[in-house]
Amino acid sequence: MVVGDFPIEVDTLIIGSGPGGYVAAIRAAQLGQKVTIVEKENLGGVCLNVGCIPSKALIEAGHRFHNVHNSDDMGISVGDVKLDFSKVQKWKGSVVEKLTGGVEGLLKGNNVEIVRGEAYFGEDSTAKIMDDKSSQTYKFNNCIIATGSSPIEIPKFKFKEGKVMSSTGALALKEVPKKMVVIGGGYIGVELGSAYADLGSEVTILEGTKQILPGFEKQMSQLVSKRLKNKGVTIKTEAMAQEMEETKNGVKVKAEVQGKEEEFEGDVLLVTVGRKPNTQELGLEQAGVEMDDNGLVKIDKQCRTSVSNIYAIGDIVQGPALAHKASYEAKVAAEAIAGEPMEIDYTAIPEVVFSGPELAQVGLTEQQAKDEGYEVVASKFPFQANGRALSLNETEGFLKMVTRKEDGLVLGVQIAGHNASDMISEACVAIESGMTAEDLALTIHAHPSLGEITMETAEVALGMPIHTLK
Repeated sequence: MVVGDFPIEVDTLIIGSGPGGYVAAIRAAQLGQKVTIVEKENLGGVCLNVGCIPSKALIEAGHRFHNVHNSDDMGISVGDVKLDFSKVQKWKGSVVEKLTGGVEGLLKGNNVEIVRGEAYFGEDSTAKIMDDKSSQTYKFNNCIIATGSSPIEIPKFKFKEGKVMSSTGALALKEVPKKMVVIGGGYIGVELGSAYADLGSEVTILEGTKQILPGFEKQMSQLVSKRLKNKGVTIKTEAMAQEMEETKNGVKVKAEVQGKEEEFEGDVLLVTVGRKPNTQELGLEQAGVEMDDNGLVKIDKQCRTSVSNIYAIGDIVQGPALAHKASYEAKVAAEAIAGEPMEIDYTAIPEVVFSGPELAQVGLTEQQAKDEGYEVVASKFPFQANGRALSLNETEGFLKMVTRKEDGLVLGVQIAGHNASDMISEACVAIESGMTAEDLALTIHAHPSLGEITMETAEVALGMPIHTLK
C-alpha cells in the first residue's frame, strides 16, 4: 500500500468486493472508468466465502448422503456408507477457492486496482484506507459502497463460533454435531438445519412466528416442514428463545413455546435471526450520507445517496439481502456513473430457499396482487403430474401462477419443488417482459423436463389443461 500525506486520486472507488462490489467494479471498468476496489477481508465477500456458495456446497453434500440412504424404492440399496466430514469441508473449501480466485482474475483482467484495507470516509470526496501497518487517503470522483451485512446477535446468545454460532461458524464445523438447536426458521436456519439433518444431526428449529419460512405462502412452508419432519427434525413455531446455558457437552436453551416454557439441548446452538447492514464504521455521517433508523443507506432510483457522487448497493440499502439483488444494483450504479439512464426496478426479483423441496418465488403472490387491486386468476399444476419429476422420484410440490384476469398478464409465480431455483428464471423473464399465460402456453418446452410445469400451469390459467383435470 502507498503511504503518504497526499491523497491518491481515483476515478471510481468501490468499497467491498462481494457480489455487489466486484460486479460494480467490472461493469464500471467495461464502461471506461478507472476503478479501484477496496476489500478488508477476502475477495468475493460473505456470499462467496461464508455464505451463498459454501452453504449450497454443504447442502448438496447433505442431499447426496441422504439420498444414498433413501433410494430403496428405486431398487438401489447401499451397504456401509461412511461420511468423512473433513473431506466434505475440504471439497467445500475448494469450491470457494475456485470462485474467489476467479473473481480476482476477472478484476485484474478488467484492469481494476485491488487495495486491501478498511475504508473510512472523510469530507470532500475522500476516504482513508487503513490496514494494520499504514493508511492512505484516496480522493474519488465517484464511489460505490457495497459493504454487505453481518449476522444479527441476540444479547443473551452471543456468538462464540464454538458452542454458540452464527452461520459463519456453522459452515466451519470440524465434525457433524450429534444434536443442533437452531434459533430462527428463516431461509438460513432452514437451509443449514436441513443440511446437517441430512448429514446425521438431530436438529431442532425454534421459530418465533406461526410457520417456518414466514416470507412464503403457508402451503409452500408446509411442504418444507413435512420434509424436515420426515428427516427427524423437530420444529417449534411461536417459540421465543429466552436464555441459554453452556454445559460440559453443549448448550441448554430455554424457550417459551406457544405460552409454555420448554428446554432444548444440543451440542451446538446456531443463531440465525437476520442480518444487519455494515454501515457503522464507515464514517458515512462525516461524508454527509443519509441513513434511515435501521442503519440502511437511503438511495434514489439510480442507487445514488444523498451525496451526488456516492452510491450504495446490496445489503446496506432497503430491500431483501440477496446476492443477485446486489449484483443487479451494482450494474445500475456503474451505468448511472457512466451517464446511462439506468434505474432500479424490483418487479422481477426472485427469492429462493435451497430447502427440501426448494422454494422460489417472483413477482406478486395471490394475496399481494389482490391487495394491490388486481382481479386475478390463481392456477396450480402439481409436480406429480410431470413425467420428469416422476422419473427423478421428486413428486412433491407445485407451481402456482398468478395472472391478471382481464388479459392473462403474469403477475407472479411461486414454485415449491425440485430444482425450483432454476425453474424460477423463466418466470422472471416472463414478468420482466410482460408476458401472458398464453405466451408461456404457446412456448414449446422440451420433454420430458421440469420446465414443462410452467407451460402446463399457463394452460391451467387459460382453462385448457392437458395433463390435469380442470
